[in-house]
Amino acid sequence: MVQEPLVKHRRSKEEAGTPRRIPSQQRGRERVERILSVAMELIEKNGSDALRMGEIVEKADVSFGSLYQYFPDKTAIIRVLAERFNQQGRQCVESELARVKSAADLQGVLGSIIDGYYAMFCEEPVMRDIWHATQADKLLQAIDAEDMEWHSQAFLAVLHRLWPARDSDELTRIARLTMQLVAAAVRYAISIEKAEGDKAIALFKAMLPADVGAVSERVSTPHQMK
Repeated sequence: MVQEPLVKHRRSKEEAGTPRRIPSQQRGRERVERILSVAMELIEKNGSDALRMGEIVEKADVSFGSLYQYFPDKTAIIRVLAERFNQQGRQCVESELARVKSAADLQGVLGSIIDGYYAMFCEEPVMRDIWHATQADKLLQAIDAEDMEWHSQAFLAVLHRLWPARDSDELTRIARLTMQLVAAAVRYAISIEKAEGDKAIALFKAMLPADVGAVSERVSTPHQMK
């Protein structure tokens, strides 16, 4: 195996975990794609913790200079992969939420979003390890938080459209909590055997409220003392 150089590129805290630059020439873009493809293969095989820059150099047939020219460390590679998967998920969520025309559509659309994310993780096992890495690595936690906030804001926009007179803070809490629960359900389902995961997803979808508006009304209405 190719050994990593003893003297690595010095990098500041701001550079750590961040890709250095996006190549503009086709040859450079192809080299980056080869690096990312090899990294995905290695992560899927051994996990992100075992990912080594030296192994990427060897299997991608690039020099250390070329690798560090684009990625200062493995965290930067995982960041790019995570952002790509997040973008893929966002596109699916956008198309699903666009189907909401009334409150009656919410439960079915949320169910479709859950199914879509669960299918993505089942079809791309490497996504599971990358997702776990973004939660475990402090340099990557912001990516997970930003993606969660994006989903919350996208869902909030739908809630505002359905209930424009409702308290904005209340709808924000509903949006964020809903998306946190959806993510937690999918995260749990992909951590267990597929058959049990399928049942967990089906159960969670059945637990979704048929009328989110009615739920918020019950929460916002003070309990009457008897």
